[in-house]
Amino acid sequence: MSVTEKLAARLPRIGERGDRAPVVAVVRLHGVITPTPSPIARGAINVNTVESALTRAFDHDRLVAVALAVNSPGGAPTQSALVAERVRELAAKKSVPVLAFCEDLAASGGYLLACAGDEIFAHSSSLVGSIGVVSSGFGLTGLLERFGVERRLYTAGANKVRLDPFQPQKDEDVAWLHTQLGELHDQFAGWVRDRRGDRLKGADADLFSGEVWTGAKAVELGLVDGLGSLRSVVARRYPDAEIAVAEPKRPLLARLGLAGGPGLGLGLSTSDRVSALLEAVENRAAWSRFGL
Repeated sequence: MSVTEKLAARLPRIGERGDRAPVVAVVRLHGVITPTPSPIARGAINVNTVESALTRAFDHDRLVAVALAVNSPGGAPTQSALVAERVRELAAKKSVPVLAFCEDLAASGGYLLACAGDEIFAHSSSLVGSIGVVSSGFGLTGLLERFGVERRLYTAGANKVRLDPFQPQKDEDVAWLHTQLGELHDQFAGWVRDRRGDRLKGADADLFSGEVWTGAKAVELGLVDGLGSLRSVVARRYPDAEIAVAEPKRPLLARLGLAGGPGLGLGLSTSDRVSALLEAVENRAAWSRFGL
């Protein structure tokens, strides 16, 4: 018997709930995971943007399960962990099973979110995995001097400006960064081991290499439990249930159609618009790494 079936067995039978059908609540976790979504960004994931959807999903009075629809290239590790931990906290409080569904992509932090499910499903062509950590930036040494700009930077603390993009890279700073990345990688791998347990197949060197696999291969590796879409699996597990999508509350400007559309950046300063557009480029690059 699967984890979700054991949890479902503890819930009241359909007939005990009255005439109303039971509900499987769906929470969509779509987008790049970031602590600071721009005012014009769509689908950014962090613990604040998804809190309202999660609480509404788990508070449903006819709830028999929660489904996470994950479509994300990853992003900020702390926000990934906070959202996943929040899912587990609510699941424990309500004693309901959580099913996670990988759509186009559940990579890096996106896969970390999927591991919040008691079971994980994917399409055979989904891209799954990328259990690793990445840090990127630019080296701009000499750029300001080329344009006659003098940068004035004052600090207290020898390590306050590690890896400053306008200064030459130092070996000791790179070593420090690798240490931080290694610690985060260990935490990520530990979460996957805790959540997947003996379902994982294969050597750690392969599973935690940062590689990404199709959903079909991910089943073989034990990264997901089976193939299937959200609706097909829910129809099989809970044939009498209704599917209710819990959408996150949108900002006022978005509800009025003044952000993220034809009114791109309406009300934003020029610098904010530039920052927002740069963030949009970075988000686009996050998807492009996986050919999407």
